[in-house]
Amino acid sequence: MIPSEEVSARRREIEDKLKQEEETLSFIKESLEKSDQLTKNMVSILSSFESRLMKLENSIIPVHKQTENLQRLQENVEKTLSCLDHVISYYHVAKDTEKIIKEGPTGRLEEYLNCMDKIQKAVEYFQDNNPDSPELNRVKSLFERGKESLESEFRSLMTRHTKPVPPILILDLISGDEEMDTQEELSLEHLPESVLHDIIRISGWLVENGRNQDFMTVYFQIRSVQLDRSIKGLKDHFRKNSSSSGVPYSPAIQNKRKDTPTKKPIKRPGTIRKAQNLLKQYSQHGLDGKKGASNLIPMEAAISLGHEHDLRVKHLSDALSDKHGPAAGRDDVFDIEIDAYIHCVSAFVKLAQSEYQLLTEIVPEHHQKKTFDSLIQESLDNLILEGDNIVSAARKAIIRHDYSAVLTIFPILKHLKQMKPEFDQVLQGTAAGTKNKLPGLITSMETTGAKALEEFADNIKNDPDKEYNMPKDGTVHELTSNAILFLQQLLDFQETAGAMLASQGKVLGNLQLNLLSKSKVYEDPALSAIFLHNNYNYILKSLEKSELIQLVAVTQKTAERSYRELIEQQIQTYQRSWLKVTDYISERNLPVFQPGVKLKDKERQMIKERFKGFNDGLEELCKIQKAWAIPDMEQRDKIRRAQKTIVRETYGAFLNRFGNVPFTKNPEKYIKYQVDQVGEMIEKLFDTSA
Repeated sequence: MIPSEEVSARRREIEDKLKQEEETLSFIKESLEKSDQLTKNMVSILSSFESRLMKLENSIIPVHKQTENLQRLQENVEKTLSCLDHVISYYHVAKDTEKIIKEGPTGRLEEYLNCMDKIQKAVEYFQDNNPDSPELNRVKSLFERGKESLESEFRSLMTRHTKPVPPILILDLISGDEEMDTQEELSLEHLPESVLHDIIRISGWLVENGRNQDFMTVYFQIRSVQLDRSIKGLKDHFRKNSSSSGVPYSPAIQNKRKDTPTKKPIKRPGTIRKAQNLLKQYSQHGLDGKKGASNLIPMEAAISLGHEHDLRVKHLSDALSDKHGPAAGRDDVFDIEIDAYIHCVSAFVKLAQSEYQLLTEIVPEHHQKKTFDSLIQESLDNLILEGDNIVSAARKAIIRHDYSAVLTIFPILKHLKQMKPEFDQVLQGTAAGTKNKLPGLITSMETTGAKALEEFADNIKNDPDKEYNMPKDGTVHELTSNAILFLQQLLDFQETAGAMLASQGKVLGNLQLNLLSKSKVYEDPALSAIFLHNNYNYILKSLEKSELIQLVAVTQKTAERSYRELIEQQIQTYQRSWLKVTDYISERNLPVFQPGVKLKDKERQMIKERFKGFNDGLEELCKIQKAWAIPDMEQRDKIRRAQKTIVRETYGAFLNRFGNVPFTKNPEKYIKYQVDQVGEMIEKLFDTSA
């Protein structure tokens, strides 16, 4: 059984908890009642606020709408006033701008253009809104006057500031690719920067607002004159200042040359006076030349002449020949004229490139090619005309059989071909007639060159001169030296001449035939052999010391061997001339006798005749052949040694056999020479000073 005390304690604990719960419930009820009351109060307040808002809205909305209408009315009034001001301003444009338009754009271009823009807008307004207004005529007149002033200003700026490019700068520009680093590439400033800016602004306005293209004609006319004067100035510069030391360049280029090694020198046509004189003799007197200088040409000198490069023929035109003083002076003139023309070709390309760059900044894109085409016409035509004159002069010279005149064409033709890619690039987009001018000149020069070389080869073969001007000493004929010299000068232009140089094989073949024919003029077969030997040897040495041997080998693979065989044949022919000397003392013609046996009168007489025949023949040949010439020292020594060996050996054997034989009471009468003396006499052959 649970004790009663615990039960009582338990009951009191439960009663306490129940009391607490009742108090909590009572608190909750009170709180709910307060919350309901607050909610009712809030609903009442909100209902009152809503009512007030509705009243406020009903009173404000009409006011807002009224205000909005007022604002719209105000804006409309302001816009109307602005439009009125704008319209009224058009009526004041003429008055506001007239003074500036009359004074012109000089010195205040931007202000002037702004005025023109205002006038243009006024014109457009009156045309659209009031075409019958007198104000329209006034602003239109002012606009046209302003446009004319802009055109006049454009012309004035172009005229005042367009000047020919100084020759020194042109030469720097031409040589800039080789003389200057790419970082220092030269460029021309045709117009001051400020002037160029104004010209560009005017041209842009005239195109966009003035609907005017006349300024493009003004532009190309002024620049065309400038381009032509620049090139002519360069030509005059050459005529006044050219010398053996070359044409002066600006300090920039000259200093660059001193301080910095360049890849290669500027390519300029050179001069070979001696070679040209020979070719002049040829042109004046035919292939052989019946007048003028001696036909003796030492082999060493002749071959040396053949290896000088950049030969330039001086016969530029008959007019030049007639206008200028002595021959030496004319030579310089021809040099300068050809040199100047080649530089003018390069100058045209460089200046035209520079002109196109300038033009692209000033002329609208769709007008650039046509304007450029017109701009370069006069200078290009003058350049082509001068080239045609050179071709014409060469043709006249060729008719006179002055084939050296073709060497005037080849340096120019070579340069034109080298420049053609740049020409084509510069002329890209121009008319077909413009593009075809340079190819036409090149074709004309090629045709003339081919004709000259063909006729030269034919004349080598058909040259009729056999009796006149034949070298008495059998040395190299002018026909040979001139022909070889002519071919050697063409080597510098083998890429230019191309297939034309194939005629060199024909030239050599015809030359050989002609020399063989000429050699028959000599009555002495030995002199004929010496003549052919000298000429064949000269040809071979000239071929070997130049690139001609490679060209000849293309069509004649055995040419070198053939010439060596021909040379050896002529040496053998020459040696046969000594048989009439050595036959007297050769062993096969000697009498047979027994040593110690007294000679018969017939035998003594035979020995006397042998000695006398040898002595007379030796003296005669030495006297005659001493006056002959073999310019090539190596060949001369070779022929002497060979002949000396043969004669010494034969005479030595004869003298050894009969020198002590009692065939005469006066041995000194017949034994006139010792073996060494004979050798010394032969050693003096081909030496007129001996």
